[in-house]
Amino acid sequence: MMILDAVIQGMLLGGQYALFAAGLSLMFGVMRLVNLAHGDFAVMAAYGTLIVINAFAVSPVIAVLVVAPVVAVLGYVLQRFLLQKTLTESPLPSLLVTFGLSIIIQNVLLMTMSADQRRMTLGAVDTASLTLPGDIRIGVFPLTVFLFAVVVMAALSWTIAQTHYGRLVRAVSDDPATVELSGVAPHRVYATAAAIAFGLVAVAGTASGIQTSFSPMSGSMLLIFAFEAVIIGGLGSLWGTLAGAMILGVAQTIGASFAPAHQILAGHLVFLLFLAFLPRGLTRKAGTV
Repeated sequence: MMILDAVIQGMLLGGQYALFAAGLSLMFGVMRLVNLAHGDFAVMAAYGTLIVINAFAVSPVIAVLVVAPVVAVLGYVLQRFLLQKTLTESPLPSLLVTFGLSIIIQNVLLMTMSADQRRMTLGAVDTASLTLPGDIRIGVFPLTVFLFAVVVMAALSWTIAQTHYGRLVRAVSDDPATVELSGVAPHRVYATAAAIAFGLVAVAGTASGIQTSFSPMSGSMLLIFAFEAVIIGGLGSLWGTLAGAMILGVAQTIGASFAPAHQILAGHLVFLLFLAFLPRGLTRKAGTV
C-alpha cells in the first residue's frame, strides 16, 4: 500500500512538473530553442503574483489571472525582439542569451525581494484532501494542478493538430524558409508560441509557490525538473512531456518512501537511465510538437 500511495502522489507531483515543462517543450518543438531562464521566469512570476496578493489582498488564483497575461506579453516581446535574433543553425547563441537572462533575473530578484524564502497560501485548500480506498489521501490542490496540466496538454495538442495556427506551427517547425515564401512571417508564429509558453510558466510558478516555498535562486532546480521531464518524454512531444513528468514525479516519491533524503537523487537516476537506454525519450521522435 505504501508503494501505491507513493505512485499516486508521484503522479500528482508530475502534474506540477508537466506545467513547468509544457512551455519548454513547446518552444523547443516550434523553434528549437532551449530557454535556460525558464525556471527563473517561473520564479519571477511567483513573485509577481505575491506582489499582487499583498497589494490588493486577493487570492493567488485571482492574482495569477493578472500576472499570467503580463508574463505572456513579456514572452512575446522577448521572442520578437531578442530571442528571435539568436535562432541560428547553432544552438549556442540562444543558450548564452537565455543563460544571461537567468543570471539577470536572479540578481534583480535578490536585490529587490531579498533571499528570504516565500510562500503563498490558499487557506484551507492547502491542507484539504480526499480519501481513497486503502486510506490513501490525495491533496485537493495537487489534484487540481494535475487535472489542469492534463487539460493544458490536451488543449495544446488539439491546437497544434486541428487549428490554422497549429498548421502554421507545424509548417514553420519543419521548414520556416519555405513558409516565409508563402507570405507567413515565422517570427510572429514564434512570438505567439513564446507568449503561450511564458503564460504557462507564470501559472506553473504560482502553483509551485503555493505548494512549496521559493526564493530568487529556485529557478535552477525548476529548470532541471522541466528539462528532465521533456527529455524523458521526448523533445518537443507534449503528451510525451506529460508522461515524462509523471515518471519523474513517481521516481522521486518512490525514492522518498525508502530514503527521504534521496528523493531528488532518485529522479535524477531515472533520468540518467533514460539518457542511457532511451536517449530520444518515450516518443522516440525529436523536434516535434
